[in-house]
Amino acid sequence: MTLLTTFRTLHHDRAAEDPLVLPGPWDAGSARVFVEAGFPALATPSAGVAASLGYEDGATPPDEMFAAVARIVRAVSSCDTTVPVSADVEGGYGLAPAELVARLLDTGAVGCNLEDSSEGGLKDPRRHADWLAEVRAAAGDRLFLNARVDTFIRGVSDPAEAVARARLYVAAGADCVYPIGAPPEAIPALRAGIDGPINVGSAPGGAAELSELGRLGATRITFGPGLQRQAMAAVREGAARLRD
Repeated sequence: MTLLTTFRTLHHDRAAEDPLVLPGPWDAGSARVFVEAGFPALATPSAGVAASLGYEDGATPPDEMFAAVARIVRAVSSCDTTVPVSADVEGGYGLAPAELVARLLDTGAVGCNLEDSSEGGLKDPRRHADWLAEVRAAAGDRLFLNARVDTFIRGVSDPAEAVARARLYVAAGADCVYPIGAPPEAIPALRAGIDGPINVGSAPGGAAELSELGRLGATRITFGPGLQRQAMAAVREGAARLRD
């Protein structure tokens, strides 16, 4: 079974209380920690990687982002258990679909997140769906596409708008949709209106909270830069103790 096949399989036929939990490594060291902890797959957060490289979220040069993803893939490939890695590549950095796919495949990633907003505003959903279809055509069956739906973080609280966009993206070939910022109370409406896996974002918490998101309808759970920020908070505390 290939890593991509493994990754796809992880998204299907899951019990409601057992969503796929994907920690977000921001560098090679954190990736190894998550693999050693037994997680079956990882999903890089663009904001966490940006912070680790000294950039603001959204300001990482594409070459540096792809290189960081490649280092994470290399790090987990050298562990006893190799796990699939999906990469958050924001809006695709203005690359043509074929080039974007080629660069992702060069990193060794098996999937990617692609967002549907730009410069603080939502993209036209039909045009974005057309672009996703081009990415799918270029990738064939070589990448798992997670289409981010940004309505909630752009001030549109009605789940129906997220559902409408998600349906367009699934029809265009997305394997999973990610209504980022969706509150827990919106998840059942999203689940009722969307076919296929749904990615829900969460703050790093305990297993009980994650299971509850699964029961509400989440297929997989990611944390954005939450784990990186949690780690940096621990570093700050340690640094402060050294100064006391």
